[in-house]
Amino acid sequence: MSLVTDAQARAHIRIDAGEDITIYIGAACQSAINYCNRKIYDDQNALDAAVTAGTAGDDPIVVDFAIQAAVLMTLGHLYENRQTVVLANTAKSAVALPMSAEYLLQPYRVNIGA
Repeated sequence: MSLVTDAQARAHIRIDAGEDITIYIGAACQSAINYCNRKIYDDQNALDAAVTAGTAGDDPIVVDFAIQAAVLMTLGHLYENRQTVVLANTAKSAVALPMSAEYLLQPYRVNIGA
């Protein structure tokens, strides 16, 4: 399962082939799925196959541009900031980085608190 292609991911974080970013792509995709609390499929054929197999879960959806953008934003964050806290270069202070991906994923979230 990959909601974005390897080429999209590499273009987004501006790296060439050679460096393994599989874990970052997987983590960004899983983060979107977990946040939305529903299964997200690469395309309609994958969704249809899961429905037929009875594995689609509740409220399954097909990935769209907003979800892909959120995945890429999360991927960029994970790749560029490999620690949970970043030290600001000028003030030597720690700051939390904003995660705009949550804003993009919010409309797709279901069963919050269930």
